[in-house]
Amino acid sequence: MKKRFPKVVQIAIISVYLIFLAGSVVRMTGSGMGCPDWPKCFGYYIPPTSKEQITWKPNTTFKEGYIIIKDETLYVAEHDVTTESTFNNKNWAEYTKHDYNIFNKFHTWTEYINRLASVLSGFVFLFLVYGAFLFRKEDRRIPTLAFIAFFLMLFEAWLGKTVVDSNLTPTIITIHMVVGLIIIALLLRLRFIVSNTKTYTYNALFTKLLLVSVVFSLIQIAMGTQVRQFIDQQVKLFGFENKNHSLMNANFKFYFHRSFTIAIVLVNLGMFYLNQVKNLGFKLVNWIVFLIFLETITGILMYYAAIPFGTQAIHLLAGAILFGLQFYLWLQSRRAVSE
Repeated sequence: MKKRFPKVVQIAIISVYLIFLAGSVVRMTGSGMGCPDWPKCFGYYIPPTSKEQITWKPNTTFKEGYIIIKDETLYVAEHDVTTESTFNNKNWAEYTKHDYNIFNKFHTWTEYINRLASVLSGFVFLFLVYGAFLFRKEDRRIPTLAFIAFFLMLFEAWLGKTVVDSNLTPTIITIHMVVGLIIIALLLRLRFIVSNTKTYTYNALFTKLLLVSVVFSLIQIAMGTQVRQFIDQQVKLFGFENKNHSLMNANFKFYFHRSFTIAIVLVNLGMFYLNQVKNLGFKLVNWIVFLIFLETITGILMYYAAIPFGTQAIHLLAGAILFGLQFYLWLQSRRAVSE
């Protein structure tokens, strides 16, 4: 298990990014409320595939906990019940956590797959914790980082329930993403400890630019979450399918977010130039520059083309990967030695 542990860490990192991907698809398609409850979906372990399954009708059996839609209201079966010719309120309790009462098969299964990705990652983290525990006498940092990451995954699961119960409150969604980035950082630190032995050439200017780049990215991510909240508010006002709102009536935070990209591009191009000229050997710089270019292109498309399908998901996922690469590059730079 110790020999395979670096692979387990890599799989854990990939599993978290798969959650980011699934979550970005949920946001892109507006499927966040595809399941009104958590962890089940309309009271089912496997979601319904048609509206008829969750619509009240006579002479039909519903198990305890099943959620139905009747007269544009959600009801929960308080016990196993076989309906009669008329609706009996004594058998049902109104679902009061929110009033979202729309069934869309595509949205339901998109959200369900997102949850499956989280469950799969949870099993991976169990292996991660077990493997890390074996290193407790050799390096206490390894089990400590693994246990903190696992604890934060549990916290993310609770946040996922809170997101659904709050009918997608933007602030909670933002916290959900930030905690995900912290988990990524912990796993990358863990990977660096168990698998990275290479040293790199130290360059003072490169190190300073890297620190500026990381700070700039954190600022940009923070502003990006604010812009995302603005989009969420617009969606609630105009509807998800109405793209006319786009970002054409954006606030100051969006314009700062957009213009700040110029500073980020210049700093990272400076890093790229130094890495090439001084032959520092940091291969991650190339990927960082590519991701910044991808982020810029998708940002332009979202603004000028009313958020084309797929751009929001790519923008979010690329940002999460960019953060991970910059953090890992920072870890590498700390191991750099003078020529």
